[in-house]
Amino acid sequence: MIEKFQRHRQPWTQDEIQKLHLLAGKGMSLKAISKAMTRSEESIQARAKADGLKVSKLR
Repeated sequence: MIEKFQRHRQPWTQDEIQKLHLLAGKGMSLKAISKAMTRSEESIQARAKADGLKVSKLR
């Protein structure tokens, strides 16, 4: 099953960046953050790396 994300290739808004920082700070997994923000895991990972955030990958 392939999930489609509505925010594909859309620029990050300031609100989304703040939400990413908040969720990553709470220790949420990459998959959970991806679903909560309706963005791909790759997009979340790239933005977190650009902002110097650590996002956990739960197995």
